[in-house]
Amino acid sequence: MKFAQTFCSLALAASTTVLPAEQASSHQNLSLYNEVQHAIDKGIAWLKTQQAKDGTWSDAEAPAVTALALTACMGQPSGELRKNPPEFVQRGYDALLRYVKPDGGIYHSKLQNYNTSLALLALAAAHQPKFDPLIRRAREFVITEQIDLGEPGKLDHPMDGGIGYGQSADRSDMSNTLTALEALYYSKDTVRDLPKSDLKELNWPAVIEFIQRCQNLPSHNKQPWASADPQNKGGFVYSPEKSEAAPMTLPNGRIALRSYGSISYAGLLSYIYADVRRDDPRVIAVVDWLRKNFTLDENPALGPEGLYYYYHTMAKALSAYDADQMPFAGKEINWREGLAKKLLNLQHKEGFWVNENGRWWEKDPVLVTAYSLIALEYVARGL
Repeated sequence: MKFAQTFCSLALAASTTVLPAEQASSHQNLSLYNEVQHAIDKGIAWLKTQQAKDGTWSDAEAPAVTALALTACMGQPSGELRKNPPEFVQRGYDALLRYVKPDGGIYHSKLQNYNTSLALLALAAAHQPKFDPLIRRAREFVITEQIDLGEPGKLDHPMDGGIGYGQSADRSDMSNTLTALEALYYSKDTVRDLPKSDLKELNWPAVIEFIQRCQNLPSHNKQPWASADPQNKGGFVYSPEKSEAAPMTLPNGRIALRSYGSISYAGLLSYIYADVRRDDPRVIAVVDWLRKNFTLDENPALGPEGLYYYYHTMAKALSAYDADQMPFAGKEINWREGLAKKLLNLQHKEGFWVNENGRWWEKDPVLVTAYSLIALEYVARGL
């Protein structure tokens, strides 16, 4: 069985399984599960207080934040908000639909792919057939965002195969590529019964080529910066031309783009969505890097920068990989329990989370609370 096929059932369970009250005793750590459920309920209650009168959250020009808040609500482990959406959730979806464009995208005026992909995830999470036509058109929009620079149809540019922030973009990156792949995966049931002749398809070999061009693995990545030194081998950088971590000079004088935590989890998850097998050397290499650099105290190589995106992507990737234990402080720990306790301790008494470091919008408590809730929802189903 292919790796991604194994993952698909796990990911679907993580996103949609309803855990009725009579099954609560099946949790291995019932006490912690109950604490996590309480934290999730408290976080969602706080989100409700932050919704604008027009149904949006945070920035009306960034529907992605509204989409993340809705996805967090739909992921509530009990499933109650999804089965019986309250008025504030319905208003949120009504607001999101106001961003739908004639081209199928769901955005205000910029960051077209980023906003559309996250909106697509929110629509898919609702499991409402009335959204299916919008989802299909948004899928086509995302697929057309795949970058092909240089000679059309040839992988002759480092950015080819990936996806960037939006239309007319001249670069791809791992974060946007992951978001697009995730949106396409979770919305695929809406096109399952359509004739293949009616479907636009992503160029999957090109996607995989782009992903490996962002990995510090010289055996598969021929970019001159790719490094096999112990600090970097197997990990990921932001794009084939850039790492968000500071570059480093190797003992031989070469400059390496430094691998870092959040984007290495994005790399693992992207390989999974691209149906790369579990025993593939590229997957083995990134998992090895993640194990060597596992921590709950910072985003490796970036410290507090993007910390909550790191937690959010970690929870998704390790759930998808079906990992239970990770090395921490010299021993193997249950990463779900560790991450749950970390996020419980970081939650403010009012119910929100926020990063004191503002890089990548993480001083926005709505965005960070959505990240934290989604991370806890993945964690809860494995406790």
